Amino acid sequence: MTERKTREVRIGNVSIGAGNPIAVQSMTATRTQDIDATVRQVELLEQAGADIIRIAIDTAKDVVALSEVRKARADANLVIDLQENYRLAERVAPFVQKLRYNPGHLHHIEREKPIRDKVRYLVDVARDHGCAMRIGVNCGSVDPEKLSRYAKNDSITPMVESALEHAAMLDDLGFDQYCVSLKDSDPNKVIDANVLFTESRPDVPLHLGVTEAGMPPDGVIKTRVAFEQLITRGIGDTIRVSLTLPFERKGEEVTVGRQILDDIANKRFRSVPRFEQHGLNIISCPSCSRVENEAFIDLAQNVRDMTDYAKEHDITIAVMGCRVNGPGETDDADLGMWCAPSFVNLKRGPQTLGQFTYDEILGRLRLELDKLIEEKGASSF
Repeated sequence: MTERKTREVRIGNVSIGAGNPIAVQSMTATRTQDIDATVRQVELLEQAGADIIRIAIDTAKDVVALSEVRKARADANLVIDLQENYRLAERVAPFVQKLRYNPGHLHHIEREKPIRDKVRYLVDVARDHGCAMRIGVNCGSVDPEKLSRYAKNDSITPMVESALEHAAMLDDLGFDQYCVSLKDSDPNKVIDANVLFTESRPDVPLHLGVTEAGMPPDGVIKTRVAFEQLITRGIGDTIRVSLTLPFERKGEEVTVGRQILDDIANKRFRSVPRFEQHGLNIISCPSCSRVENEAFIDLAQNVRDMTDYAKEHDITIAVMGCRVNGPGETDDADLGMWCAPSFVNLKRGPQTLGQFTYDEILGRLRLELDKLIEEKGASSF
């Protein structure tokens, strides 16, 4: 184990970095406006041992619901995921201990306004309300201008550059109560990105996670590889395990995270230095309040069952639950789906093939999968 001591960041009654125990967090998967269900989910995650719980906010009605969740769970350490609605920050900050924003998403709103002005607004809100912040960089939503500077197969450098740039902005604004995350669905890229960031900014606490890791057991394996390789190097101050699970089982994310930390602490390692993906690779997001049809969770399970016949083929299928992450984070998959309220968008790489009902999608997916297998077979001769 390599020891690395970052500065301390306070999130409610939990502190990360500076040698504090690694905090475990998760995210509610219910619709935020369904107050009873969201309160129940917060309770389940707390019972499972979550130190920090994240909730997505997208509308003014979500903010009203959040205020009720806060009343019901007064002691919970809550984080708000602002996604593309950064202007809601001042309305949600009174109810939470931390704000999370994605640098890539800041480009889509008020495009004429400089990014630095948007970041200054977020910092002012966080400072006024005593909130910490997370700069959350995701592989599928990096600033397009940064992506354009590098080769298409280099997704790591733009991510790290974005994280370093925003960390510098917060530093310049005199705000140090922040952490950074660099996430990808490929655990090797998660390792490489976090190591590269740490070389430049060893002082910044890091939130670790493999985004869209998928369903157990594959999702657990991918996450374990990344965590074991990073935490043993002293990299990682808080973790989130992202698994596609039914709502009542979301606490398993926390349980798995605690188990991995315990294994690392007791030198029980179950992974190898590099994750080698052979055969069918199904990527799916862990679901959250942005999912517009709960059928997404069943769809992910059904895709895994239906495609079992193709498990020996090196093909990646992505199943995403919403319009926020779905379009960009399915681009690198051979076949990708992202779910709307009444239909599923099907893609082949970045090309959209069409929209299909939840009843139609599995049949069309199989057609495209068979076509892809045939093409790959023909190209090998």
